[in-house]
Amino acid sequence: IMARLAVTETFFGIQFPGHLHTQDSLQAATNFPFRPSDVLLVTYPKSGTTWMQEILTFIHSEGDPEPAKTTPNWARLPWLEHLYNGTLAETPEPRLLTTHLPYPALAEALAKAKPKIRLSNSDQIIILIFFNVNAVFPVPSQFLKSAPRSLSLPSLPPVHYGSWFEHVKGWLSCQEESNISYFTYEELHQDLEGCVERLCAFLGISVKPELAEAVRTHCSFASMRENAMVNTTLVPKEILDPSKGQFMRKGIAGDWKNHFSAPLSDRFNTKFQEELGSQGQRFRWAMD
Repeated sequence: IMARLAVTETFFGIQFPGHLHTQDSLQAATNFPFRPSDVLLVTYPKSGTTWMQEILTFIHSEGDPEPAKTTPNWARLPWLEHLYNGTLAETPEPRLLTTHLPYPALAEALAKAKPKIRLSNSDQIIILIFFNVNAVFPVPSQFLKSAPRSLSLPSLPPVHYGSWFEHVKGWLSCQEESNISYFTYEELHQDLEGCVERLCAFLGISVKPELAEAVRTHCSFASMRENAMVNTTLVPKEILDPSKGQFMRKGIAGDWKNHFSAPLSDRFNTKFQEELGSQGQRFRWAMD
């Protein structure tokens, strides 16, 4: 892995960091043999992936904190496309999976599963789509240097994992499928318990008092930030150096307002409408 830190892989026209991906691992993800009982969490990077992984962990364990306290999140909900997932297909059911891949890369593999939605049992493949409007520019300090010029261009400069707009539009294109549920980072901030109830209903799981309490206690930003299985302290500093910035930053919604000037905000709103206005999506940019 260390030898690939400077490597970039290009797949489906999108750049991916080479220390996590190879052409073989990316291709394997597109041919992944999904099962009807799979739960697939789809996110754009820095969109609250870790938060939703924790929530799904506690739902799966029925509120038992042991898995979240003893197993790293990347082992509990592994990424389909990462190079270390060679035995993922052998994992026993039900499998909780994560991906940052765009919809076109997985469309064929998902279609082969031909899921039938029966919420009273596990005969389904569940796809959870999680967006964060603040993730359009995941590193504000770097983005702001080129933001005025970037928002004037026909397309934003290439970044790892591709355009947030294209990622969102791709997964929104299949929103009529009944086995897909959409959540936003802002929604979880506004009503965590309500989102957990909606998620459990979608998965066909009853919300017991101990589960609700466990999510409130262990899925708070403060708790996750102190949990070594979540906060990336187990990741070698060559990959994630805490002295250069925290992986878990603030855990708030609407932080973009602290970095965007009024003119830049207006220009971004215009760009947003150009890209996603036809989708009819109304994302919450901040808490009221």
